[in-house]
Amino acid sequence: MASLLNPPLTLPQNKLNPGGVLSVATSAIPSKNFQPFLTQKRSHRHCLLIRAKASVETDMLAKDSVGADAVDDKDFGVVSMHHVGILCENLERSLDFYQNILGLEINEARPHDKLPYRGAWLWVGSEMIHLMELPNPDPLTGRPEHGGRDRHTCIAIRDVSKLKVILDEAGIPYTLSRSGRPAIFTRDPDANALEFTQVDA
Repeated sequence: MASLLNPPLTLPQNKLNPGGVLSVATSAIPSKNFQPFLTQKRSHRHCLLIRAKASVETDMLAKDSVGADAVDDKDFGVVSMHHVGILCENLERSLDFYQNILGLEINEARPHDKLPYRGAWLWVGSEMIHLMELPNPDPLTGRPEHGGRDRHTCIAIRDVSKLKVILDEAGIPYTLSRSGRPAIFTRDPDANALEFTQVDA
């Protein structure tokens, strides 16, 4: 209510207020800032301080207002990751890796014959990997040895040490996380990088 009764403080454009003329209710600035000054020099310095404070407060209010609106405007209802599409040269070879090495199961409910290419949908928890037998535009050679430095799909698992044994027995190369956390990186037969990170059950 006090801000409606006090006249607005108009700030001219200057270095402390580069955005142009702003109008701020003087009730936002403590009354002690308007006490009489002993010298003209002190008065000028104090005036600049008042202007700077008013400019900062106005900018903060504007940012808070814009931030709140922006969050609401961008809320379109994200629920979760549905699936990750992975390209493969030979579907059977990829299925051998994903099913027989990694133990993933096919989602039989997903259509295979409605797309103009061969593919398969594999369950990864409640999400899926969509294998697509399509030409790969990415080079298969010259990729980083460590999959964590390449585009990769990350799958949460309960036991990294058990997966390490499975990969060792299958002769599949891998690297461990460089940060020391329980995670392992490997590649599928088409050099797609996969990360498996250990999480609590």
